[in-house]
Amino acid sequence: MGEEQTRGKIFIVSAPSGTGKTTILKRIVKEIPNLYFSVSATTRKPREGEVNGVDYYFVSIDDVLEMFRKKELLEWAMVHGNFYGTPVWEVEGKINSGKNVIVDVDVKGFMKIKRKYPESVSIFIMPPSIQELKERLLKREGKSTFDEELKKRFEKATYEMSFRDLYDYVIVNDNLDRACNELKEIILKNIEK
Repeated sequence: MGEEQTRGKIFIVSAPSGTGKTTILKRIVKEIPNLYFSVSATTRKPREGEVNGVDYYFVSIDDVLEMFRKKELLEWAMVHGNFYGTPVWEVEGKINSGKNVIVDVDVKGFMKIKRKYPESVSIFIMPPSIQELKERLLKREGKSTFDEELKKRFEKATYEMSFRDLYDYVIVNDNLDRACNELKEIILKNIEK
């Protein structure tokens, strides 16, 4: 009989739009062995270069309804008219095979996953200031002033930041290298537990 497989850990990461989360997470996954992204399901069409099962599971509305019926979603949200969700089998498959997984979700998704997996480790990534967040959102969209779309994103970001104290850790991304190192330390410390 072989050794019993150790279950992997779940790391839930949330951050407002424009905080640098995607850049940080891509770097961390490259640097930490046995750490994987949870691949979300979405009804949006693939962008050029995106691969089904790698970037997202591209699904139909009928597929989504079937996933709801079978209770196969840990969490889900509608974003800009498209469905995004975290399949249970995606996370369970990874942690049951001893892999550690990062789940990149909004605040509502965090609360749903933390309820189901209270042992998961949650990290909230913050911008250094509200002013810096405004500037990053403008720069990201290539705009000089806020339009309705940017106002909505900014309001959502400030709303999400009000939940930061519910997370196990909060990282302020005022320096990309430092934020990456902080997240890396948190993940490695919790993997070793």
